[in-house]
Amino acid sequence: MLKFIFRYFHDIEIAVESIVSNKLKSMLTALGIIFGVSAVIAMLAIGKGAKQEIMEQMEMVGVNNILINPVIPESSSSSDEGEKQQKKFSRGLSMLDVDAIKETLPSVRRISPEISFNSTAMLNGVKYTAKLVGVSNDYFDLYNLPLVSGAVFNDFQEKNGIQVCIIGANIRAKFFSKIDPIGQYIKFNGIWLKVIGVLQRTNVSLTGFEEAGVNVYNDNIYIPINTMLLRYNNRALINTKLVSEASSIQFFGGGISVVTSSSSDASSNSATNYNQLDRIVVQVAETEQLQATTEILSRMLTRRHSGVKDFEITVPELLLKQQQRTKDIFNIVLGAIASISLIVGGIGIMNIMFASVMERIKEIGTRMAIGAKKMDIVVQFLAEAVLISVSGGFIGIFFGVVMAKLIEQIAGIMTIVSFFSVFIAFGVSAAVGVIFGYSPAKRASERDPIESLRYE
Repeated sequence: MLKFIFRYFHDIEIAVESIVSNKLKSMLTALGIIFGVSAVIAMLAIGKGAKQEIMEQMEMVGVNNILINPVIPESSSSSDEGEKQQKKFSRGLSMLDVDAIKETLPSVRRISPEISFNSTAMLNGVKYTAKLVGVSNDYFDLYNLPLVSGAVFNDFQEKNGIQVCIIGANIRAKFFSKIDPIGQYIKFNGIWLKVIGVLQRTNVSLTGFEEAGVNVYNDNIYIPINTMLLRYNNRALINTKLVSEASSIQFFGGGISVVTSSSSDASSNSATNYNQLDRIVVQVAETEQLQATTEILSRMLTRRHSGVKDFEITVPELLLKQQQRTKDIFNIVLGAIASISLIVGGIGIMNIMFASVMERIKEIGTRMAIGAKKMDIVVQFLAEAVLISVSGGFIGIFFGVVMAKLIEQIAGIMTIVSFFSVFIAFGVSAAVGVIFGYSPAKRASERDPIESLRYE
């Protein structure tokens, strides 16, 4: 390679002098390559960022997780529908469903119920709006939530509903920025909770995925599920009370009369959330078991809820993978469009080089007349095309990186510029120079020296 460069160094030097002496023409020639390379790098950065974001979100929603969410009935149902539903009664999602799933499905690796509500955490007069979440210990493994200090709930705390909690990173920063929170107490909705653990901060962007089971963990306070049921919120007790009031038996003069709630009361209660749990998270052992387990869960819960379809089952991993496939197709299309500009830039280089050959016919004839070989002419014009293309590639790489950063800052889309994308863009720009520069260079070398000297 070095021998080749030294052998044809003078030819390459002539190509450089030609580019330098025609700066404007060379820059305009390289514009197509500049825009093409920068567009390719920006598109690959967007695709890489989208893939990274999806992978982080998959990790946050948990691998092989299945979510079971309650469906709250609408209050505006028709009278016929109301009469049909009155014949059936469902207690909604409850701890009994959790126990049944544990005992029935061998494919289930972990399971955690979840009850949550928003309220105010308070300590020493400082208030902060947070979410209280009642869960089991499996929850932290389901969602890959490591602790930076402390420990998870022990069996005694879980079974007896002890007032202990694990806090998110924002809760710690708000209330315990200067002291170790472990062993301290925090008041939530009028009840004191002892802090036994602190979660590691999560920085992944979760916009649009809250419905898929992703929470902003940094602002959450976690307590044992039995603590939630005993101290805060147990809708199963309210549900039982409403049923007993709606169909109470009263005796009048030895007769039995069934007194039901009024239509206004029924209307007001029909949209009430009667589910004891806000969510059940189930993790299966293998990805291949997701579909079958989902179908079994649907049939099992429908039977347990007396045929009332008051729940919905989703698989966040499948939803995210579907979105990833959609983004991949979108990125391929964008990359193909960006690659077209590289081809257009290559055609532009070829056209300019053909025009340059026609302008410099006498120069070609003079060089060949004094002893230059055909290969010298090929190297001269090919080097000129490649140098223009490679220079445009370098400039395009710079603008591509800048464009990717601007897209991230302005549009809020994660972009990752990888060495692979830069290498590919630079390699393509060099290849374009060689491919589209060879034909004009070969044509120049095949000119007859005498005809070239006579050319006007």
